[in-house]
Amino acid sequence: MSTRQDGAPPSPTVRSRDDLVKWIADGSKPRSMWRIGTEHEKFVFHTDSLGPVPYEGPRGIRALMQALIDRYGWEPVIEGENIIALRRPKGQGSETVSLEPGGQFELSGAPVETLHETCAETHEHLEQVADVGKDLGIGFLGLGFSPKWTLAETPRMPKQRYAVMTRYMPMVGSRGLDMMYRTSTIQVNLDFGDEADMVRKFRVSLALQPIATALFAASPFTEGRPNGYKSLRSEVWRDTDRKRTGMLPFVFEPGMSFDRYTEYALDVPMYFVYRDGSYIDAAGASFRDFMEGRLPQLPGERPTLDDWSDHLTTLFPEVRMKRFLEMRGADGGRWRRICALPAFWVGLLYDQSALDAAWELVKNWSAEDRQELRAAVPVAALEARFRRGTVRDIAAEAVAIARSGLEGRDRRNPREQDETIHLAFVEETMTSGRTPADDLLERYAGPWREDIDQVFTDYAF
Repeated sequence: MSTRQDGAPPSPTVRSRDDLVKWIADGSKPRSMWRIGTEHEKFVFHTDSLGPVPYEGPRGIRALMQALIDRYGWEPVIEGENIIALRRPKGQGSETVSLEPGGQFELSGAPVETLHETCAETHEHLEQVADVGKDLGIGFLGLGFSPKWTLAETPRMPKQRYAVMTRYMPMVGSRGLDMMYRTSTIQVNLDFGDEADMVRKFRVSLALQPIATALFAASPFTEGRPNGYKSLRSEVWRDTDRKRTGMLPFVFEPGMSFDRYTEYALDVPMYFVYRDGSYIDAAGASFRDFMEGRLPQLPGERPTLDDWSDHLTTLFPEVRMKRFLEMRGADGGRWRRICALPAFWVGLLYDQSALDAAWELVKNWSAEDRQELRAAVPVAALEARFRRGTVRDIAAEAVAIARSGLEGRDRRNPREQDETIHLAFVEETMTSGRTPADDLLERYAGPWREDIDQVFTDYAF
């Protein structure tokens, strides 16, 4: 989740609904400026006890962040007396390191031109955290759901916005706290050229998001035992807060536009307002009332564009729009998967022929089809039945289209390899029909002898 930082110039006050629409629409970019942003989270554990890492203490999350500051020149982002994120010094890049509610450690990558750069950035980050983690006895785990710890055992990070969400989540769904504290994901952020391009990309990526969930499924354990799902992380989102999650049927209806998404976002209740370094609890309040100066927590005050940007980050559909589109369907995973997820989506969305082919694949699916697919995939992943075949059948077509799109981009590294090399994990998954969850369950029943502690060795970075 994003982290607000003090010191930035104040943004303009919102004067009308048109300002909100324009803020999103201004994210449109010519193809030459399209970039790839990749975010990935990982669970953090003590290598001796295999327990979760608290914020405080000589081997805590704060100590881990301080070590990255001291050894690699990151700069701290402070909230109150706590380091809650890291940023690069000015002129040295735009990556940030941040904390999810349960201590999940996240890299929000810089917007880069090629998948080769994405993988290099990921490799550098993982080398850094492994280096400082070794000295602290801290390890990092790439899965979609915490495999061992109970919710009560999971630490809570001292970020004010998380306190607001923790209070509110149980009021609107049964799995919101699990989502916050026990899930981990890989996310890809991609650009659009104009409104028509946004609509086509939004529809394709939303329809195919469950396919990504299936391919990257890696959360079959809860509290040390199989949980009956291949992607429990994905299932958790189905009962987190239905006003801000889901498959957004309106995206496929006539008239989909920046304006229509704005209307949807205005109907999602708020969480908070950020003022003077503090988060004011506004959970359940209406942004429409805020625009009229009728927010009970700030009577007479109207929102800024920063408030609108904050509000958009608290929407959690399968694909989210801010000034770009965010692909939100995949479980957390190890290095090859972090590279493979953007390869899948870049291949589908950044080459026009591939985008058109992907639309042909999904355009006749009904809203019921899409919802049935979304419901089936957390349990069975690639083996789920869909229409007259299986999810694996659809995934095979989507992966082939993604490969053609990457070939069409023809972006090469110094060894003259194009970006299709980063699709290898997905193609191997298609060939074998085995997701990471299948591999995990087989190991659990076989060589691990039902000892979940083995996952901290076999699936650590």
